[in-house]
Amino acid sequence: MRRVITLLAALAAGGLAQPAVAADAQYARSLAATCFACHGTDGRSVNGVPPSLAGLNRDYLLRQMQEFRDGKRPATIMHHHAKGYTNEQLELIAGYFAAVTPGRAVPAPAVR
Repeated sequence: MRRVITLLAALAAGGLAQPAVAADAQYARSLAATCFACHGTDGRSVNGVPPSLAGLNRDYLLRQMQEFRDGKRPATIMHHHAKGYTNEQLELIAGYFAAVTPGRAVPAPAVR
């Protein structure tokens, strides 16, 4: 009986964690969205300029953003953007882009 109660408690806790995971994923995307203007929607840049972030290694992305933030990597703009984030937020951003399937962005059609 004790095992059944423990199992039920674990299952219930797992079910309660799902909304938190979804909220974290949405929060991560909202943080990453600040990058979309330059790096393309979901980190898929048009023609690779600036570089696409989609599908890059999480630890690599995190290290680059931390180096921009800490002034260890030279930049024209990125050091300004990165300064506004905590390590936890940078981890979420890096995790978001690492999980996106890489692909080529298609430029929007010209408006006439």
